[in-house]
Amino acid sequence: MPDTQTFGPLTLHCFGESGHSYKVALMLRLCGLDWQPRFVDFFGGAARSPEFRALNPMGECPVLVEATPEGDRVLTQSGVILFDLSRRTGRFGGDNTAAEAEVLRWMLWDNHKFSAQIGTCRFLMNFLPPEKRPGEVIGFVQARLKAAYATLNDHLAARDWVAGDGPTIADLSLCSYLYYPEPFGFDRADWPHIARWLDRIAALPGWAHPYDLMPGNPSDRAGV
Repeated sequence: MPDTQTFGPLTLHCFGESGHSYKVALMLRLCGLDWQPRFVDFFGGAARSPEFRALNPMGECPVLVEATPEGDRVLTQSGVILFDLSRRTGRFGGDNTAAEAEVLRWMLWDNHKFSAQIGTCRFLMNFLPPEKRPGEVIGFVQARLKAAYATLNDHLAARDWVAGDGPTIADLSLCSYLYYPEPFGFDRADWPHIARWLDRIAALPGWAHPYDLMPGNPSDRAGV
């Protein structure tokens, strides 16, 4: 377990539907850190508010705020937060220099080819009114994602984890959106090596589903 005394009070600005927020929430949970979620009403426009933009001018979740004697330490972008937490806890960073390079390689790929496109596809398919869902755009993104799923599935065919001999922040980054129940064109049955990998991650002590870790759920807006 980490020496939690090296961390000031941690607050994660997040919402349950955010796969990028889930990456950080899961890391905090698996590391046994003491943290509190603070709900950002993204669908109500809170991320565009002046108050939130003062915290993160990019207008995005997650934002991790650590209270320190010198003032609040604010980190944004899930990859940056994961690297910072890994460095400070000594957890999930890779067991040697080569593994660390692989972690970085897959996290960059994730943010460019994987999570960003899954997030877009999932949003278009589930969180827009049906009459505003662009079918051609959704089909295009799903085709690109199919190639990305194949890349990850093939990579996991002969290994348990994405980089190194154990779970790393590359695994936590890549897996996040794949636990959500809303449809976006991903079916575990089509990708058996990914499916087994997701089961391995879910078996880690402390794992929890995104809707159990963070406030905010599509059901909260049902009928609105």
